[in-house]
Amino acid sequence: MNIVAFGGSSSKNSINKLLATYATTFFEGADIQILDLNDYEMPIFSVDKENKDDYPIEAINFVKHIGSADLLIISLSEHNGSYSAAFKNIFDWASRVESKTFQQKPMLLMATSPGPRGGRSVLDTAKIRFPFHGAKILGTFSLPEFGKNFDSNIGITDSELLAEFENLIALSKNELSVD
Repeated sequence: MNIVAFGGSSSKNSINKLLATYATTFFEGADIQILDLNDYEMPIFSVDKENKDDYPIEAINFVKHIGSADLLIISLSEHNGSYSAAFKNIFDWASRVESKTFQQKPMLLMATSPGPRGGRSVLDTAKIRFPFHGAKILGTFSLPEFGKNFDSNIGITDSELLAEFENLIALSKNELSVD
């Protein structure tokens, strides 16, 4: 099984990238590819730029990585209640390369934030939007108060949140017929 995971932030200390990476550890034996959004930095999308220069190679490569996945694990950061500018720009370009950007790939969709809502606004937005772009969302998870509920050596520290998370992983494995 090939898993492609990323956090929807360009921060070098992205808590969402940490959460997505943590989720991959529950899939023993899988080939894991953790994407860094900084590797896909492109000009701000516009139709004029697309018409003038076609698609940036970074957008094409991003779509290829998505296409190589048997499972996508995405944890979105929330900036002012929506996607980060870095993710939104990649998503805009990638959707021009392939309108069904997520290519019917099974997806675990997550979000976390330092605050008590855990990125729920961006998660709600993505749950509605991503299926239009070919996402097969297996389940969602929001981790509130990242600094309080996550330890980089242990993972999720709150027992109720951990149980919810492990339930999502088990459901996903069952859906994918993975042990």
